[in-house]
Formats: sequence, structure tokens, C-alpha cells
Amino acid sequence: MVRDPHQSAVTELQYLAPVLIANRGEIAVRIARTARALGLATVGVFTEEDLGALHIDSVDQAVRVGSYLESQAIIEAARRTGARSIHPGYGFLSENAGFAQAVIDAGLTWIGPPPAAIELMGDKGNAKQFAQDAGVPVVPPGDRGEFPVVVKAVAGGGGKGMRVVRAAAELDEATAAAKREALAAFGDERVIVERWIETPRHIEIQVFADAHGHVVHFGERECSLQRRHQKVVEECPSPVVSAELRGRMGAAAVALASACRFVGAGTVEFVTTGDAGEFFFLEMNTRLQVEHPVTELVYGIDLVELQLRVAAGEPLRMTQAQISPIGHAIEARLYAEDPARGFLPSTGKVRHYREPKHARVDSALREGLEVGTAFDPMLGKVIAYGVDRPLAIDRLDRALAELELLGISTNAAFVRTLLSRADIRRGEQDTGLLERVLADPEFSAGTPADLLPAAALAAAGTAEPDGPWRRTFEQGEVRIANGSVAFGDRRWQARVHAGPGADPDHITIELDGAARHYAVAFDGDEVVWIAREGHHLQARTVRADRSGAALASGSLEAPMPGTVLQVRVENGQSVAAGDVLVILESMKMELAITAPVDGIVSGVTLSPGDRVELGQALVAILPADGVSDDQSKAIPEPEELSN
Repeated sequence: MVRDPHQSAVTELQYLAPVLIANRGEIAVRIARTARALGLATVGVFTEEDLGALHIDSVDQAVRVGSYLESQAIIEAARRTGARSIHPGYGFLSENAGFAQAVIDAGLTWIGPPPAAIELMGDKGNAKQFAQDAGVPVVPPGDRGEFPVVVKAVAGGGGKGMRVVRAAAELDEATAAAKREALAAFGDERVIVERWIETPRHIEIQVFADAHGHVVHFGERECSLQRRHQKVVEECPSPVVSAELRGRMGAAAVALASACRFVGAGTVEFVTTGDAGEFFFLEMNTRLQVEHPVTELVYGIDLVELQLRVAAGEPLRMTQAQISPIGHAIEARLYAEDPARGFLPSTGKVRHYREPKHARVDSALREGLEVGTAFDPMLGKVIAYGVDRPLAIDRLDRALAELELLGISTNAAFVRTLLSRADIRRGEQDTGLLERVLADPEFSAGTPADLLPAAALAAAGTAEPDGPWRRTFEQGEVRIANGSVAFGDRRWQARVHAGPGADPDHITIELDGAARHYAVAFDGDEVVWIAREGHHLQARTVRADRSGAALASGSLEAPMPGTVLQVRVENGQSVAAGDVLVILESMKMELAITAPVDGIVSGVTLSPGDRVELGQALVAILPADGVSDDQSKAIPEPEELSN
């Protein structure tokens, strides 16, 4: 009797079920979607901060744990629910060899690479030497006498615990910060120092291996559009990688995966020169990557399904000759951050959410979700596909314009501005491009001028928009009277209509005869959120005294909600402009509050571990000349810790 191979595969897969997903957010939802499509039962885990999260509803049952880093609690959750396998997703414990071994020792199937491969590639120093021994070109080591260099965490990746150092005087502070971040993210403070290659591209190869010694690659992803080493836009294939170079880079990645006896999904990351003429090994991520959807769309595969099938013992059913890219895919990471305020984290409740109809969206967003400070700021990804790169970019731009997300600030409009740049359209990008763009005083991803008057009209209501009405928002006073709306020196003739189909979440407004549809959401009578074409505005009513007591002269306010990591000064201490006073942490982002002027410290009441709210007074600096300086409220530049 001839057995149906497809039926055989399904039977083998059932030995994994239920599958426990040891993660949260969009990746947990995405893994659950594929598992369910394969007929596999799923188990999730959640913490106190994630009560009501969408990933809980995406699985068949869920177990509360204290932390996503508590390996024994997760294994115990598998025992309690009868789970037979564990998929770690990415981040958290996904590249923890000890956790992988503990899963195996518990008699469960680990849906990931062998612990030995995770341990080898997880140590960046050992991985670099191993790659060199395998014939893969590597980045030269750094030296204290040669700059710039990059300090990077041994035990992690994705920009966590990473600092570029351009002068010897900066090395000690950068190393200390990288160690602190690495310890917080990975529980391991070790770092290495490498030479920093100027204007590099970041290009990575997706590899996949089965347990039978078969290794293939699914081409490359271009990940050069980064801000502070955090990827913002990724695409597949790279606009500068030829078929010949793809073959060479792919062969190097496959050789490395074969040498370390890899199994499952992995990514070999390379740094290349601007024209991609040379490439050097950076690291190997022994997990699924955040940006894996662009590879899936171009190569017509489901990488999570392949992970499950390989974990069930199936061989890969394709040869390298059968694998080739078709079309182009591009992805934008959606972050809860406010570009207008130095990309500081944005928190709050999702008041309104509508996904674009003609793009793939991987997220765990829904209306009512509270976005807090406990996790990193990535909310999800918007991914578009086209037969060529220009079409894919146009479709991503359109999708970001159609995305409606109110209640928190995001980088959607910022990404749209990037996609409109001629250099990015031409594929002329490197890992430093975004930093140069942001430093350009001519660059702006500003809010359209119509959003504030439209917000005011929405706040006034549609019943009597012609009646006299005024309100002072943080952006300034808006006045409505006799069919017009005025803000500053601008005045528009205005008409207000109900939204299409009388939808309460939308409104149609005419300003000087131009009618546009807006998404709107309200937070009591104090805040109105409004969005159009990917841009959003939070118009908050200004109170005479929002805190109940005036801030002391010279006070530095918290530019974001978060937790105090360090307090480096005490009352009465003399400080110089630029000295670090307090270090805050929010959404895995570290931010140093520095003295804006020379002066004397006062008003210190905080201690490490204290929670602070947006706008809360942290510390005051009495200027040496006795004159207060408005610079004390300038937004400092944050340091990101998370992928």
C-alpha cells in the first residue's frame, strides 16, 4: 500500500501538538496562525502586563507566568497543559542555549536549532573565529588605537548592547553602557570590540537546515535603513545584490550553517561596502528574524511552517536549484514612538485601529490595548509585495497611508517621508543614512497643516460647527465662528459632515473647499486624536496647571514615562552643562537626562526603581548665573536597547 505523503506529514506534525509559544505580541500571533492552519493546538503564556493582549486570544489556552524570561515557569506551563513542543519566537529566550537544553531535557520538542549551535553562535567572539575557520570573511577586530570601533554584546544582537565609538575618550563610557544594556537584555554583560566600517550596508542571508544534513538559503534581505542600529525598513531582494553575489553570500552562509550542524531557521548577517563589492560576517542569529515576512512573500514559503515540519523530523523537500526570488517585498516596522519628539517612546490606549486592506500586517494590535513601558516599542510590521521594487515601495506607502492607529504616536508618517526620498528610491542606502537624514535641518516629516483645525472641528462636534467656540491646545489656540476655523495667522472656511456611512470613527471636513476624510478618537473632553494619510495628531487641551503645582524654576521634566535606572547627582552638587544627572528606561530604551547649563542641583527626590510619568519633575538645575534657562526642558537623545 502506498502511503499518502501529505497525510504522513500531518501525522508527524501532530506529535508536536499542543505547541507552546513562549513569546508575546505579533510573533506569538503569527506563529499561532500557522499552527492553526496546520491543525495544531496551541498554548500561550502571558504576564500581568499583557492581560487582555491579542496573543492570548490567538491560542487555544494560555498560562500566566511572571516573566517571559522565566524558563522553568514556561516549561512548567507546558507540563500543565500537555504541550509537547515549544516555539520560542524571537527575542526573550529564543537564543538561550540553556533554555533550549532544558526544553529537551524535559522531554519536549524544541522548535529551534540544537543548543550547541545556539551557544556557539551566541558568543560573538567564538562565532567570529568559527566563521573565519569555515572560510567566511570576517570584520577585523577593533583596537584602542584605531577608531571608529563598535562595542557590541557577546550574547545578543539586533542592536542591543551596541555602541559606535569614534574617539578613545568615549570608549569607557560606551563600554559601560553597552555592558549595562547587554546585562539587562541577555543576562550577560560581555562585549567585544570590532572595527567600524563606514557607510556599510547590512545584508543578511536566510538559511534553513533540516535534521538530515540538508541546508539551503532563501536569498538575502537588505536591512540598511536603521536608526541607532535598529532596523526600520527591510526588503527582499537587495537592490544592489546581483545573482552572482547572492550565490557567493548564500554559499558562505550555507557553509557556516553546515559547519555548526545547524537545524531550523537562521540568519547569517553580513556587513558590506556601499556597492556590496565586499562582504564580512557579523553574526548569526539562531532564530526567526523580525523581518522574515519579506522573504516569505518573495520566495513563496511559510518559514514558521518549515520550522514546525523540520522539528517534526521531516526533510526539506527542495533543492537550492529550485529556490529563486520572484518579485519584491518591503516591510516597515511600526514603532510606538514620536518622531516629532526625538523618537521617544509613546504609551497609551489604542483608541481606534484599522489595518490597510491590500498589505500584509503582522501585529497584535486591537482597540482598547494598553501600550505600556514594559516591552520594546515595536508594535508590528506592514509588508507590501510587487512584481518589482518601485511597485512594492508604492504599495507600502499606500498601506501606511491607509493605516489608522489612534491613541499612541507611531513612526508611520516618518517612514512614508523616507520612502519618498530619491536616494532610497534608487536603492542608495547604508546603515548611516537615516542618521544623516535626521541631522539635516531641511528634513521634515511634519504634521499636515490641516490636522489641527480638523481636530478642533471634530472636538466642537458636528451638530453646530458654525457656533462660536474656542479651545487652547498644546499646539496653540483654535477659534471657530461663522463657518470658519482659525489657528494662528491661518484661517479656513469650514464645513463638517458625518463620516462615510455615518461611521462614528470617521468624519469628513471641508477646509477651503477641499474635503477629506479623517479618522478620529476621543479621550474624554481633553484629547482628540485625528489621522489622515498616515499622519496623526494628538491635540490635547492645555490646562492652566496640569500637575496641580507649578514646576520649580529650572526643573527638568521626564520626556517619557519610565523607570529610574540611575540617579547620579545629589542636592547641592555643582554640575557642568552636559553632565548626566538621571538615567531613565522605557520600552527597553535608555535615556540620559543631562544638565543644560552649569549650575547647582536641587529637587532630587528620586531613587533607582522609581516610576515616573511624562512631564514629571526629575531634578532642577539652578544656573550658576542665577538665570533660568528654557533649555532645561529640551528633549535629550535616547539610546535604544531593543530590537
